[in-house]
Amino acid sequence: MRVGRTVAIRNESPVTEHRCGVSAAGVQSVSNAPTALLGHMRAWRRAAGTPWAARRGLLGGLLVVALAGAACSGEGSPTGESGVAPGVSQALPAYAAGDWPMYRGDLAGTGASSLSQITGANVSELQESWRYSLVAEPMDETGDVELPRVNSQATPIVVDGVMYVPASDRVVALEPETGQEIWRYQLSDGAPSRRGVTYWPGEEGIPARIIFTSSTRLIALDAASGALVASFGEGGEVDLGIPYNSVPLVYQHVVVVGANTPRGTSGGVGNARAFDARTGDKLWEFSSVPQPGAVGHDTWVDESWRDRTGVNAWPFYFTMDHQRGLLYLPLASPIPGAYGGDRAGDNLFGNSVVAVDVQTGEYVWHFQTIHHDLWDADPPAPPVLFDIPAAESSTENEGTIAALAVTTKSGYLYILNRETGEPVFGVEERPVAISEVPGEHSSPTQPIPVKPPPMSRVTYDPADLVTAADTTAEHAAACAALVEDIGEVYHAGPFTPWVLRTADSGPRSTLLFPGLVGGPNWGGVAFDAASGYLLVFARNVGSFGWLEEADAGSDSPVPYVSRGPRPNSFDVPVGNDRWPCQKPPWGRLTAVDSVTGDIAWQRPLGITEELPADRQETGRQGRAGAIVTGSGMLFIASTDDDRFRALDIATGEELWVNELSGRGNANPMTYLGGDEKQYVVIAATDTIVAYALP
Repeated sequence: MRVGRTVAIRNESPVTEHRCGVSAAGVQSVSNAPTALLGHMRAWRRAAGTPWAARRGLLGGLLVVALAGAACSGEGSPTGESGVAPGVSQALPAYAAGDWPMYRGDLAGTGASSLSQITGANVSELQESWRYSLVAEPMDETGDVELPRVNSQATPIVVDGVMYVPASDRVVALEPETGQEIWRYQLSDGAPSRRGVTYWPGEEGIPARIIFTSSTRLIALDAASGALVASFGEGGEVDLGIPYNSVPLVYQHVVVVGANTPRGTSGGVGNARAFDARTGDKLWEFSSVPQPGAVGHDTWVDESWRDRTGVNAWPFYFTMDHQRGLLYLPLASPIPGAYGGDRAGDNLFGNSVVAVDVQTGEYVWHFQTIHHDLWDADPPAPPVLFDIPAAESSTENEGTIAALAVTTKSGYLYILNRETGEPVFGVEERPVAISEVPGEHSSPTQPIPVKPPPMSRVTYDPADLVTAADTTAEHAAACAALVEDIGEVYHAGPFTPWVLRTADSGPRSTLLFPGLVGGPNWGGVAFDAASGYLLVFARNVGSFGWLEEADAGSDSPVPYVSRGPRPNSFDVPVGNDRWPCQKPPWGRLTAVDSVTGDIAWQRPLGITEELPADRQETGRQGRAGAIVTGSGMLFIASTDDDRFRALDIATGEELWVNELSGRGNANPMTYLGGDEKQYVVIAATDTIVAYALP
């Protein structure tokens, strides 16, 4: 077994263990806590600027008082006998309002915080407070060790006055007011997921844990000390078999992981799985390719389901409805992808959102966003969950609608009833172009939302080619040359199939919009409850591609393989950058009114500095998402102009922008420090950067 090492930054005794599933930050709610508990909590907050050793004593007192006054909930036991039927909600840990306890802030994936200290009136005063390097540190004194490359996509979490985040070669606990290390766990082999870690609050007799992945390993650390939890799996680790490179979901004692399916022809099963947070024992596995007798099995013709790879749950995070006990799995495309002649049918649960019972993994419902996918246009992020109030709903549904919204790389936003999977504003099966490739069985229709409109460009016309008036004469000329050189360009609207290029056909290519990277990507949708707005960032860059006959003697499992220029994107080099060849915007942020399904506002996000000032607001490429706060602020980095921005949720107006030292290719987060300051944090390539008001 491969093990790492934990480094204690200070020589101190371990924090008192958590019991009864109660965190140090709150028993049920701070307002109802005993006076003694409130006193300890206020002292803890006031002591934020003091050395950690002094604060540890206060934390110990806080835990003693909290545990003495809290009744054990009985929420899960080491034997697995919780006494509650699967799918039935139990109480959630009462995290402090200023915490950011999971990747997107909550199980619903809203990316929302109630904090309101930073407002439209003072956001211009935000300044950098501290930074922490994520760069690997040599494990020997010679320095002759090749260090892991850093391109962090991490969103830190903050629970009970401690920040937890993965670096390139370690997981660390930090003081959230200073960025100073409390402890570190150094991996001796491999690297932690560069996307984040998850927090399990523990239960009676079992202290809180930090759980994360490292390729095929699921690892548990003691949250107070950073030490491996020996009772979890084998010496603190569970072998997942298939890797998962993102953030597990933790609910009660259930830890859910996905699968980053290795590319190949067979054997890379992409099933979501669940493990016990206490022991590491496997609890369930959901077959994303339905097995004989299961719902959806008949969508795979001629035994094409056997040994099928892909259809994997690869999102950076998961979401769930804890009141209904439903976990939502966004599932990817089948592999091989561009040619599906070996898999006739709609190919469930490819490109679907599937609701399952979080306790058992049992199927509840599904909604497929693409039939028989050929474009790798899966839902890259899980849905965000929200309610549409009954009095405001513009649909025919009666009563409050428990809803969700999920994006796909194909550019669409689907708003569904999260209890049933039924569309809220309608989805139509619309005719699309049919593949001409021999043996292919592309779907004649695809499900397209009636509302809202697409989040990104889904069509292209030759008149959309950029001109000198849009950017520069040099850029326009380079794009015209690209189109000329590529030969015949085929585009037939959304879901344009790949053309077949043969020796007799001459040069020809499909131009796909959005391109293979998407549209919206893994950042997910943010939801602001005050306005009812869903906030979506999407890029607008097309992709070229075609199919050719596989080379004789190749190991291809299908007769036709995907080809394209390198790079295959519909853009050209300009200096050290690449600029898309259709008219701007090249990236945009959209606010959708969840009550009506209409677009509230839409604007380019990101600038192209090399252009004249009156043309710079082109929008830029990006994949990450936004967060929202209780003061009506939206924070987002994402774009490749290396900026971190704050916008007014109501209007989309940009109120603050800060140039980063690296790419903010991550979702931001916010929290309240022990010094009573609201912080906003972003990972910028290899550094965590925290901002606060002076």
